[in-house]
Amino acid sequence: MTELRIRAATPGDLDAVLAFWRTAAKGTSISDDRAGVDRLVARDPGALLLAEKGAEPVGTVIAGFDGWRCHLYRLAVHPDHRRQGVASALLAAAEERFARLGGRRADAMVLRHNVTAHHAWGAAGYATEEHLRRWVKPLPDDAPGERAPNVRADGG
Repeated sequence: MTELRIRAATPGDLDAVLAFWRTAAKGTSISDDRAGVDRLVARDPGALLLAEKGAEPVGTVIAGFDGWRCHLYRLAVHPDHRRQGVASALLAAAEERFARLGGRRADAMVLRHNVTAHHAWGAAGYATEEHLRRWVKPLPDDAPGERAPNVRADGG
């Protein structure tokens, strides 16, 4: 059997990652496009972790650290490779990354209806915080660095 390898994704991997997510990930995000993933890898080259068996991608997780909190997104394992330790290995790599960066607690975004994922996260030692609710707002699709008219960086 081919050994599992985990590494940071590179710009050359991004089309394959996007195709992989269409097969392996539940749901979609406004950032699930080439431009969004390009920005992620350019800003934080170690954040998108890719699990491979041979040359085949079998799993991903985004391990983002903003200097304050450790955030996990897009933990996905190919259906043919589930229950083989891929998610556990990805989470271990993400948690090691967070520890190296000085992170103290990791949180994960998990779809409410993805019960299979709830079991996996629980088995990995994560627990829900029912007292919290996520609030979101799509931002204008301006070019990077541009601001909407009449909005100043100082909040005025």
